[in-house]
Amino acid sequence: MSDEKRRRRRNRKTRSMPRPTAEPDMVVGPVEQGPDLDLIAGEDGDPDHVVEPENALPTVTLDDLPESIREACHRAGWQDLMPVQQHTIPYVLAGRDLMIQSRTGSGKTGAFLLPILDRLDPDLAECQVLILVPTRELCQQVQSQAEVLAPKGVRTVAVYGGTGYGPQLDAFRKGAHMVVGTPGRVLDHLLRGSLRLDHIQFLVFDEADRMLSMGFYPDMRKVKRYLPDRPRDGYMFSATFPYHVMRMAGEFLKSPDMLSLSRDRVHVAEVEHQVYVVPDMKKDRALVRLIELENPTAAIIFCNTKAEVSYVALILQRFGYDADALSSELRQRDRDKVLKRVRSGKLRFLVATDVAARGIDITEISHVIQYEVPEDPEIYVHRAGRTGRAGAGGKAITLAYTMEKVRLSHIRDTYGIDFEEKEPPTDENVEKIVSERLIALLEARLRQLNHLEQERLRRFLPLAKHLAEHEEEISLLAMLLDESYQKSLHAPVLGEEAPPEEPAEDDSGSDEEGDGGRASGGRGGGRKRKRRRRRGEN
Repeated sequence: MSDEKRRRRRNRKTRSMPRPTAEPDMVVGPVEQGPDLDLIAGEDGDPDHVVEPENALPTVTLDDLPESIREACHRAGWQDLMPVQQHTIPYVLAGRDLMIQSRTGSGKTGAFLLPILDRLDPDLAECQVLILVPTRELCQQVQSQAEVLAPKGVRTVAVYGGTGYGPQLDAFRKGAHMVVGTPGRVLDHLLRGSLRLDHIQFLVFDEADRMLSMGFYPDMRKVKRYLPDRPRDGYMFSATFPYHVMRMAGEFLKSPDMLSLSRDRVHVAEVEHQVYVVPDMKKDRALVRLIELENPTAAIIFCNTKAEVSYVALILQRFGYDADALSSELRQRDRDKVLKRVRSGKLRFLVATDVAARGIDITEISHVIQYEVPEDPEIYVHRAGRTGRAGAGGKAITLAYTMEKVRLSHIRDTYGIDFEEKEPPTDENVEKIVSERLIALLEARLRQLNHLEQERLRRFLPLAKHLAEHEEEISLLAMLLDESYQKSLHAPVLGEEAPPEEPAEDDSGSDEEGDGGRASGGRGGGRKRKRRRRRGEN
């Protein structure tokens, strides 16, 4: 198609698009209703935009709050409340469950700490507040701020993996009122019986979208089993509220209200549009780092040419990712096989051209990554429309060289899409997030070991200590960690809930066949199952 034909076609399409009436939670812009696009959401540019519940409570100032909260702010050196605190604190003081959309650095930690610390009972030496966070750094930050804001006699503890249990157990024995922790380590303590939630009054999720991208969802579901079956106050803070975060809110909170203070107006059915400007000839490395950082549930990666599709798919596969290519060169049978894997959740990364991706309608796509900026703005619209379907949220991420920013400006001007430009992740960023994720995965696997498996593991503790203490041999440990992490790249981010955990059985007893104390899952059990199958066949 010539440039002139594209221009005329685009102008006709834009003139025919209805412009919807502006509503509080709606972003006005050209909207094409069709098989390839549900909603293109842009940023309204209003930094003071607030979406409140229907029965909204009035905002507060520092002077409106009880003296105890004012004293806490004085200890922290705060002269005034930030907007997220002015809007959120009344709901927490009123005991109304709430989902709060606010960016990192907006003052959201104080928004829940101030009123919760004022409401808990310091005379009850039990865990009354559980705050779940995605990383050890955030865990330390929240607990440190709680130490400053807490009145005399209130005890807090930070609970996270990759460190010893001793100080955490001591804090529980002394009666910590507030526990701030990552889901995996909190679950560890619940399973050990060192932490009990019988007296919990407040449950807070901080940066919920990041917790899900870290792979904590199965652990969070297991933590839920330890929550008492009685009313409690719940609050969920997140920069974005895509479908899976909303689903989690429905599981843990009771009829929560929605309060949005994000200038991006990211709502349930919207798509975030992000751009990473990368150095020339380094897109492949930037793509790998980006995937590590975002950890998509499932993604389509668009390229402009078949050759680039093959190259990108090969790069991802060599890095260990569960990726496959889809181009017009594939036979229909092979194409159907690839699409079946995507729809069934067995393929996380699909690399495709625009032509090959026509007709794809998959609601589980959380990310669309544009490895190359399309020449035609209309193609961007169709690509971005692959995510954010059926009421779910999503991200449309573009990797661009500096010279390609002109095309992005054309897309922005044509469809009113305001891109959020972000710095490409560094190796240090990726190393930190991967380490946190791997610790969580390994701790989850350790919890699943039965008595016999734990006994086998203990044989290697002296060897592991020896390897860790000798620099020339530590590469052996790194190799094992890498193998374990690579396996996780082929697993779904949002795992299904595992069946309730039962106490591990004593594996020292003999099985039915008296096979020398061998467990029924050993060879003896295997022979017995084979004989049964033979009898069934006969």
